[in-house]
Amino acid sequence: MQSTQSRRRFLSMLASAGGASLIRARDAVAQEKPSEITTIRLAKSASICWAPQYIADALLRAEGFTDIQYVVRTPAVLAGALARGEVDFSLHFSAPSILALDAGEPLTVIAGVHVGCFELFGHEGIRTVRDLKGKKVGLEAVGLAPHAFVTSMAAYVGLDPAKDIDWVLSPTVPPMQLFAERKIDAFFGTPPEPQELRARKIGRVIVNSATDRPWSQHYCCMLTGNRNFVRNNPLATKRVLRAILKATDFCVSDPAAAARQIVERGFTPRHDYALQTLQEVPYNKWREYDPEDTLRFYALRLREAGMIKSTPNKLIADATDWRFLNELKRELKS
Repeated sequence: MQSTQSRRRFLSMLASAGGASLIRARDAVAQEKPSEITTIRLAKSASICWAPQYIADALLRAEGFTDIQYVVRTPAVLAGALARGEVDFSLHFSAPSILALDAGEPLTVIAGVHVGCFELFGHEGIRTVRDLKGKKVGLEAVGLAPHAFVTSMAAYVGLDPAKDIDWVLSPTVPPMQLFAERKIDAFFGTPPEPQELRARKIGRVIVNSATDRPWSQHYCCMLTGNRNFVRNNPLATKRVLRAILKATDFCVSDPAAAARQIVERGFTPRHDYALQTLQEVPYNKWREYDPEDTLRFYALRLREAGMIKSTPNKLIADATDWRFLNELKRELKS
């Protein structure tokens, strides 16, 4: 009963915040054929910035899904989980997803959802990305978001990421701890890590992807699905994306309520970090930016750095499907 009341309260808040666009969307849903399936599996991780998929439960039920599962998968193993069909959809960091696509993983990117979740921190003497030359940057593993994004940033300013950066692999001790202990010079973080470092007054922000160009002009997180699922279930795919995009709009219109949702549902423990994230991350860009630009931008940087062999055009042709996003941009006009 409490869960039902919570969903009703959330949908009521959402309707109040969304106005005419939600009424149009509701009418569009009523005119569509039912989804091919009623079960959907989304990833659950510690990334607060993935809030839209964490608060989409009630919206997915309104779309006709009756069995909504959140499967714990860290970003490190998410591409493989999507490829194997253990997860149907998830937000995925754009740069490392390109590495997975280049490796031939059967994934399909269907939308950009938000920009601005990652930040690069440095200690004294590091003021720009160019200052990373000869400096130690911590990683849990090669190929994850910190490696892919920092490589992209370094290549963009003319550094050779493989030669000019001293990558410190630390699979057991979190790189943020190494940064706090001054055992590395720079650290790449996603929420709640930047919020914690700022609260502890550790280091300084070198790149804030919410405000610093060109990173603020490209999606950090994109909705990615299992390729067979997208091909075989187009009606379900559109309904999932619509729920995620409505939830994204709700993060803009009422970040406090969205933060309460993800804390109450156990996706993150600290309300203060959740609220700060939702207030700072630009969730209002999915209608404006072209997700194809993001894939092309990061693919070029990673190709320059020798991390992928595929051309941007090949990746876009083989691993994207924008038809659902294009339909929903018209349907969910603000």
